[in-house]
Amino acid sequence: MTEPAKSHEAILTALDALLEEERKALLQGDLDMIGVLLEHKATLISELDDASPDEAEAIRPVQLKLRRNQDLFDQALAGIRNVANRLGDMRQVRRSIDVYDAKGHRSSIGGDGTGSFEKRA
Repeated sequence: MTEPAKSHEAILTALDALLEEERKALLQGDLDMIGVLLEHKATLISELDDASPDEAEAIRPVQLKLRRNQDLFDQALAGIRNVANRLGDMRQVRRSIDVYDAKGHRSSIGGDGTGSFEKRA
C-alpha cells in the first residue's frame, strides 16, 4: 500500500473512535463535550478530502456512523427546542391565561407575574 492510504487508514480509525465518543456524549446529553469533539471531527474529515474513489468502501462505515450521530444530534436539538417552547409557554401562563366562556369566546386573564406553580401528586 502507498503511504497516503496508510494515513487514511489512521484517519479513519481515529474518526471511528471519535464518532463513538460523540455518540456517547450525545446519548448522555454532554453538550460541552460535543462542541469539543466537533472541531476535532471537522479536522479529521478535512484530512480525507484527497481520498480516492478506491477507498469508498473503507469510508462507508464511517459515513454510516456520521449519519447515525447526525440523527442523534437532530433529536437532541428537537428536545432542546421542545424544552425552550415549554418554558416559553410557562412564562406566558405566568403573565396571562386564555380562557373560553360557555359561548366559545376567548378572553385573557392577566397575571401579575409573581405567581408560582404548585406540583401536586
